[in-house]
Amino acid sequence: MSHRIAMNVLTCACIAAAGMLSTTAASAADAAAKDRYDAAQKSAEADYKAAAARCDDMKDNAKKICVEDAKGKEKIAKANAEADYKQTPKARYDAAVAKADADYSVAKLRCDDKKGNDKDVCVKDADAAKTKAYGDAKVMRTSRESSKDTMAARQDANADANKAEYKAAMERCDSLTGNSKDSCVAEAKTRYHQ
Repeated sequence: MSHRIAMNVLTCACIAAAGMLSTTAASAADAAAKDRYDAAQKSAEADYKAAAARCDDMKDNAKKICVEDAKGKEKIAKANAEADYKQTPKARYDAAVAKADADYSVAKLRCDDKKGNDKDVCVKDADAAKTKAYGDAKVMRTSRESSKDTMAARQDANADANKAEYKAAMERCDSLTGNSKDSCVAEAKTRYHQ
């Protein structure tokens, strides 16, 4: 009987030790993840400073584009670091939105170098790209939910992207006249189901 008690005590001690080891390993993994996160944040800040410094010699809109691109890359890097650290759908969604916003800001500034209808088309194309990126981010966020929710999010995203692309196509048609414009409008309506 005492042998059995001794074995139970030994078994309990082994289980407790294993539990402490797994807790210690989890704490070490958490600390390592936090260290990687902190390093990524600092790296993003250093990369931004270096990129922004390269913009100093530029002028006018080229300088604005350069600075906005540097800011955008920093925001993207920080959001990606947070997504890697937190490992949540919301953090991954926020990272995708940060990229969409950064790309949009730079694209709109690039449009400022254009004039008239070319500029209008450029802005509509930037709007369409942002709309699509936001839709893709929403779908990604719902991908861990039911397939019904994911399918509904994908349908909404596709509908939104379709409308934005239709607006860009119609803007392209505005530069045309007569039959060419009529054909362009008809083709856009057919292509985008409007």
